[in-house]
Amino acid sequence: PSPTSASQKLAEKLTILNERGNGVLIRMNYIKKTCADPKLRPSILTDKVMEPAIKYINKKFPNIDFRGNIQNLTCIQRQKSEVLTATSTYYDSFLDVIEFRDHVYELLNTIDACQCFFDIAFNFDFTKNYLDLITTYTSVIITLSRIDDKKALVGMFNCAHEMTNGSSDPSYPRLGQMLVEYDHPWKKLTEEFGPHTRSVTTALLSLKMVYPRRNLPAEQWRSAQLLSLLSAPATMLDPACCDTVSLSSFIYLSHSERWIGFLLCHSSLNSHQASQELWKMALRSGLYLTLTRDETLNIHKVSEDLFDSFKGYSKRVADIKECREHVLVNCGAMHRERRQFLRGAMKELYKVLEDEPGLLGPKALFVFMALSFSRDEVLWLVRHSENMPKLKTPEDYVDNQMAELLFYMEKLQGLMRKFNHVVQRYHVQYLAQFDALVLNDTIQNMYVCPEEESVLLSSFVSTLSTLSVKQGNEELDFRGLRMDWLRLQAYTSVNKAPLPIKDYPDLAKVMNVIQFHTKMVDSMEEMLLESSEVSILCFYPRVFEKMFSQSSEEMTMKRYLMSFPCVCAHFTQCGHPHCPEEVSVHLRLCVTFLEQIAKQTSNVVLEICAEQCNLNDQLLPKHCAESISAARHRKQKKPVPKKGEVQKEKPGAESLRKDRTVATNVDKMHLMLTELCSTYSLCTDFIVFDHIVVPTEFLLSHLETRLAEIIVRMANYNQTTQEIARPSDLLAGIRAYTASLHSLSSYISVDVTRLVKSVLLQQTQPLDSRGGQTITTLYTNWILESLLRQASNSLIVHCPTMHCFVNQTTDTEPSFRAEEFSDVSELRALAELIGPYGLKFLSENLMWHITSQISELKKLVIENMDVLVQMRNNSDKPEEMASLKKRLTGGENVLKRMTIIGVILSFRSMAMDSLKDVTLSVFDLASSAGLACEIDPALVTAVANMQTDNTSIDEEYKLSCLLLVYIAVSLPSLALDPNSSYTREHGGHNNNIHCLATAINQVAAAMFTVQNKNIMQHLKEFLLMASSALLQLGQNVERVEIKNRESVYLLLHMIVEESPFLSQDMLESCFPYVLLRNAYREVYRSFIITLG
Repeated sequence: PSPTSASQKLAEKLTILNERGNGVLIRMNYIKKTCADPKLRPSILTDKVMEPAIKYINKKFPNIDFRGNIQNLTCIQRQKSEVLTATSTYYDSFLDVIEFRDHVYELLNTIDACQCFFDIAFNFDFTKNYLDLITTYTSVIITLSRIDDKKALVGMFNCAHEMTNGSSDPSYPRLGQMLVEYDHPWKKLTEEFGPHTRSVTTALLSLKMVYPRRNLPAEQWRSAQLLSLLSAPATMLDPACCDTVSLSSFIYLSHSERWIGFLLCHSSLNSHQASQELWKMALRSGLYLTLTRDETLNIHKVSEDLFDSFKGYSKRVADIKECREHVLVNCGAMHRERRQFLRGAMKELYKVLEDEPGLLGPKALFVFMALSFSRDEVLWLVRHSENMPKLKTPEDYVDNQMAELLFYMEKLQGLMRKFNHVVQRYHVQYLAQFDALVLNDTIQNMYVCPEEESVLLSSFVSTLSTLSVKQGNEELDFRGLRMDWLRLQAYTSVNKAPLPIKDYPDLAKVMNVIQFHTKMVDSMEEMLLESSEVSILCFYPRVFEKMFSQSSEEMTMKRYLMSFPCVCAHFTQCGHPHCPEEVSVHLRLCVTFLEQIAKQTSNVVLEICAEQCNLNDQLLPKHCAESISAARHRKQKKPVPKKGEVQKEKPGAESLRKDRTVATNVDKMHLMLTELCSTYSLCTDFIVFDHIVVPTEFLLSHLETRLAEIIVRMANYNQTTQEIARPSDLLAGIRAYTASLHSLSSYISVDVTRLVKSVLLQQTQPLDSRGGQTITTLYTNWILESLLRQASNSLIVHCPTMHCFVNQTTDTEPSFRAEEFSDVSELRALAELIGPYGLKFLSENLMWHITSQISELKKLVIENMDVLVQMRNNSDKPEEMASLKKRLTGGENVLKRMTIIGVILSFRSMAMDSLKDVTLSVFDLASSAGLACEIDPALVTAVANMQTDNTSIDEEYKLSCLLLVYIAVSLPSLALDPNSSYTREHGGHNNNIHCLATAINQVAAAMFTVQNKNIMQHLKEFLLMASSALLQLGQNVERVEIKNRESVYLLLHMIVEESPFLSQDMLESCFPYVLLRNAYREVYRSFIITLG
C-alpha cells in the first residue's frame, strides 16, 4: 500500500472510534436519564441549599465570576469537596465527548484529504464504518444537547475546582464553549459537516440499490416467496445466493434509515435528484429514528424545523409534510402485513430446518435474513408504539400476535446454536474448497496488483486453502483476516490508489462473501447478536408488558408466551463497558411474565381439577339414597313429575353427546391447558443476569400456593357457626384433585408427586409455608371449640359401643351430628388428612386443656387440704368419714372436671387408634403412631411441664394422693344426678361419667410416673376408698336419692377394666361382685323396659 494510506490507519481508526463512540453515546444517555429521574437525580441538584448557586451558574455560564459573586456561591464554598466528588464523573464524561469530537473531525478531515471512494457494493465495511461513525457522532451531540443539567454540573465542578485549587480546570473553557455552541445542535452540526458533504453524499447514494430492496412491502415478499426453502425443492441443497448487495441489504443494514437523513449534507437534496428520491424513501419508512436505547428522533419534525431556517428549502419542507402524511396513512398497515408474512415464513423455515438441520449449512443466510427482518419489525413497532401519533387506525400499531414472531426468533437462534458444528463444518469446507479457489482465480485475472497488496491477497488465499475440519475452534479465528480486508478496503479506496477497488468489483464481491463465510465459522454468536438482538426492549418495559398482555389474551398465542421471558435473557447483551452501571441486574420483567404464565396455567389446571372433583362428588355414597329409594319402588308406577320440576340427572350424563363439535367447558379448558403447556417446551431453563431461571418451578410454586388455599377452602370451616366439612368428604375431594393433577404430567414434565407431597405435608403442620392456617389447625379448633365443648356439657355423649360420640336427644336441633364426624371411618380420614404430625399438634392442644383442668383440680385440693388429709387417715371409720364428707366442698366440681378430662382422653384415644395404618416406631413416638401405651407419654410430658419452682416434689405427691381421695369420696354424689343413668345402647352414662374411668387411670398413672411413685399401690388405695364410699349408698333407704346407684356402681368395674394396674381380684376384695352383677341386671332390665 501507498505510504499515505497505510500511515493514516483509516481502518483502525474507524473501528476504534465507532466502539468508543458507542460507549460515549450510552454514557450521555445514562446521564440524561439519571438527571431526569427524581429517584436517581444527583443529590447536589436536588438540595435546596444549592438552588441559588445553580440558578446563578445557569444564568452566567460559561463566564462565571467566581470571585465577584461569592454570595451566590457560598453554598459551594462550604461543601466544595462534596461538590467536587459528586460532579467529577459527569465532568469527565463531558470531556470524553470533546476528546471523541476531536478524533472524529481529525479522521473525517483526513478522509476528505485522501478523497476516499465510498460505495456499499465495493468497500462495504469501509463505507458502513464511515456512515456509522457519522451517525454515532451526531447521536452523541444530540443526546448531549438534551441533558438539561449539563451546564450546572460542569459549572459547579469548575467552581469547586477553583475554590479548592485556586484556578479553573484547564479543559473548562473548551468544554463550556462546546456546551454553548450545541444549544442548537442541528444548526451547528450542518455547519461543521459542510466540508464533508461530497464524501457523505457519495456514500449515501451508493445505497440506492440496497435500501429499496430492504423496504419492499409484504406483497412483494410473498410473490417472491422470500425465505421459503420449499418454493424450489430442486435447489434446496444449493448454497444461498449471497452477493454483496444481498448481504448488506438483508443482514447488516438494519439502521440504514439513520444514515439517509441528509440533514448533515442537505445541500445535495437540491442538486441531486437521486439524493431526493433516497431521502423521501427514508422519510416514508417511519416517524421515529433511534438515537440510542429508548431515545428517539422525530425525523420529520427535526427536518422541517431545520429546513425552515434555510432559504430556498420550501419545496423540501413540503416534501417532508407529504412524506409524514404518507407514513401516517400507510406505514402502520405495511408493517402489520410484514409481521404477518414473517410469522408464516419463520414458522415454515424453522419446521424445515428442524427436520433437516443439515440444510443450515447452505441456507444459513436465510436464517439470518429471517432474524434480521423480524428484529427490525419488532423494534419498529416498539419504537412507534411508545411514541404513537394520533391516528384513525391505531390498531395497526398494536400486535396481539407478537409472541409468535418472538417465539420463532428464539427457536431459530436455538437451532443455530445447537447445530453450530454443522454450519461450521460446512463453511470450513466451502472456504477451503471453493472460496479460496475463486479468490485465487480473481487475483490471477487482475491486470495490476502492487507487491504489498499482493502479499495481503496471497495471505488470504493461503489461510483459506489450509483450512481443515480437523482443526479446533481455537485455530479457526478469522478476525485478523477480516481486519486485513478492512485495511485493504481503506488502502484501495483513497484517491490515486495503486489498486483502486472500484476497478475490481469481482474482488470486492468475492471478499465480502468470504467475510460472511468466515463469520459462520468463528463468530456465530456475534452474528446472531447482530441480526436478532432485541435487548432494547429492556428500555421499553411498558410497551413490552403491553405486548405480553395482548398476546396472552389470544388463545392461539398462549403456546408462544414463553418467548417473552426468554427474550429477557438477551438483556445482558445491552450493557456496555463504558457505562456498566446503566443496566442494573434485576429480573422484574422476566419474573412478571413467568408469574403471569404460571398463574394462567395453574388457574386452568385447578379449574379442571374442580370440575373433576364435582363429578367425583356425585359418585360418593352419600348421594345414593335417592337411587336406592327408587330401586325399592321399581315395581310401582313411576309418578309423573310435577310441572316445572326438573328431573335430576344421573352421574355420567355429562358424557353423553349428540354432537361432538359442540365443545363443553371442560373441552375448552383442556384445549387452553394444551396451549399453555406447549409454551413450556421452548426451554427447560435459561440464564438472565447470571440467574438460572426454570419456568416450571414458577408453575409448581403457583400450584402449591393455590392448592393449599383450595384444600383449606374445601374444609369449609366457619368459626361463627362452627361448621366444617366431614373429613371423609374432604379426603375424597383431595384425592379427586390429586388424581386430576397427575394428568398434568402428560402435558408437561413436572413432578406432580413432589408438589402434592409438599402441599399435604404442609397441611399436617399448624401453619403452611406462607404462614396461613392449615386443615390441621381448622380441625383442631373445631374439635376443641365445638365437639368437645358440647361433650363437656353432656350435649354430646361418648359412645364406647359404637366408638364414636353421639348427640343427646334434646328439644333443639343440633348444629351437627356428632357421629358423622367422630366414627371410625371419619377419624381414619382425619388421620390420613393431618397425619401423625397433625395428630401430635391436636394431642398437644388436648393436653393443654387437660393440664388446665388438673391445675384447677389442684386448687380445689389445696382448698380442702385439711379435710382430705383427715379423710385419708380415717378411711376405715364410717362415722367420721360421714361427718368429714359434710365439711368437704366442691365435690361435684372435681367430678365434672375429671369427666371433662376423661372425655378429652377418650377422644384422643379414638383418634390415636385411627393412626394404626400410618405407623411410626420407637416408644416415645408410639402414641403418635396410634399404638397403645400403659402410661400415656404425652400426658406424662404435659404433667411434668406443669411443675414449678415454687412447689417441691413432695408437695406435688401429696396433692396427687389427696386428689384421688377427693375423687373417691365424691363419687356417691353422682347418684343424685338424673343424667347419671347407664345406657346399654351407648355402653356409657348419659352425662359422660363413664369417661371418669379413663381420666382416673391415666391422670393417676401420669402424675405418679412423674413423681416416680408406685402407681398400683395408690390406685389400690383409691379403689378401697371409692368402694367404701359407694357401699354407704346402700345403707341409705331413700330411693329418690339413689335412683342411679346401680349405674354409679358400674363405674368401679369400668375403672378396674380399663386399668393395666388393677385386677378383678382387687375389686372383689373390697366391693362384693354380687352388687356389680345386680347392678348390671338392673340397668339392662330398665333398658329392655324402655325399648318395650
